[in-house]
Amino acid sequence: MAEETTKVHGSSLHPLSGRIAIVTGGSRGIGKAIAIHLHSLGARVAINYASNSTQADLLVSELNASVTSSQPQAIAIKADVSDPDQVKILFNRAEQEFSSKVRILVNCAGVMDPKYPTLANTTAEDWDMTFNINTRGAFLCSKEAANRLPRGGGGRIILISTSVVGSLLPGYAAYAASKAAVETMAKILAKEMKGTGITVNCVAPGPVATELFFAGKTEEVINRLVDACPLGRLGNPQDVSKIVGFLARDDGEWINGQIIRANGGAVV
Repeated sequence: MAEETTKVHGSSLHPLSGRIAIVTGGSRGIGKAIAIHLHSLGARVAINYASNSTQADLLVSELNASVTSSQPQAIAIKADVSDPDQVKILFNRAEQEFSSKVRILVNCAGVMDPKYPTLANTTAEDWDMTFNINTRGAFLCSKEAANRLPRGGGGRIILISTSVVGSLLPGYAAYAASKAAVETMAKILAKEMKGTGITVNCVAPGPVATELFFAGKTEEVINRLVDACPLGRLGNPQDVSKIVGFLARDDGEWINGQIIRANGGAVV
């Protein structure tokens, strides 16, 4: 595999053509939308999942069927992002399957306690599980990307956080704290990558209509969150994926070390 040290330029219709992207938690919800959108921009996508292969395999089949190339444009890779050895395997397999270096990491894998306990009622086990996936996972994936993404421009590390870090809603102590740590890490990593041409940013969605969001919420709570948004609706995964797509493109290079709160104005 030849080392890539310069930018790979795509066409205006496919600005990510020739670039390899890893999307963790990419088989459903926001991660799935991101994988689909990056693929539509020309990227070849490694879709990471944790346990159930069915959704990941189906998505891979759909993406590969949508193009005429004889080479795979999407693959599914099982890996626990909280395990450093499995994270290495994730990157190794993506590079081996696509015969090219990974240029884009989107870390979307995450968990949230659907019981929404107060801090006083959060168990140590649930706290540890949340930080293990949300924070440790983001750290391990970012560390691997920081050491492996080609230098010279076009490298992107994009971490998915949450606007709850800004709204500080009761019942989200572990979740918000785990993501606040990720946001701080991203800002520091962006400075540490000085001179590499690799950018690091967080996209922090507000309420988005996904399985993770709806879990454990009553209709009253959902309606209250909709009412709090100036645009009068929940977000959808495509609202987030388009922002990630812009950051991944060459056009997004000047945005670096930033937290983008994508919530329709519900949290400022």
